[in-house]
Amino acid sequence: MGKIIVTVLLLSAYLFGSDAHAEGSTDIIQRTVNFLIFAGILFYILAEPLKNYFGGRSAGIANELEKVQERLRESKRLKEAAEQKVEDAERFAAELAESSKKENKILSDKILAQCEQELEVIGKQNNALMELEKRKMVREVVSEVMNDVMNSSDNALGKEAMTEILKKKVA
Repeated sequence: MGKIIVTVLLLSAYLFGSDAHAEGSTDIIQRTVNFLIFAGILFYILAEPLKNYFGGRSAGIANELEKVQERLRESKRLKEAAEQKVEDAERFAAELAESSKKENKILSDKILAQCEQELEVIGKQNNALMELEKRKMVREVVSEVMNDVMNSSDNALGKEAMTEILKKKVA
């Protein structure tokens, strides 16, 4: 119905337009009325679609703005979570460094204790070897001296006397 009215009004504006050039008078009033009718028709036809378009556009912009703000909030939340993870990682690294220092100290003390024990064992072995070598040397010296005494005492003392002297010395 609205389209029919608009068509009739537009057609009438065209048909009843000004014939002022033929009569020689001015037709400003008719032209103004025609313009106002034309402007009213345009407003009537275009007002609702323009309102819908700009309303939809405003709602779309508002929705996009809300989405951007939501992404911004999400980014801030993720940033805070990442910063928290970095802090946790730094704390973990500090704890790990501290525990590794403690373990290093424990291991070095343990190794040092083992080295000291090994040194003691080596020292005892060395003392035992020295004692053994001393005994060997004493035996060799005694054996040499005895051989010399035996060889030289064959003439001066008898073998039996010499063995008696040795038995007394050893006992």
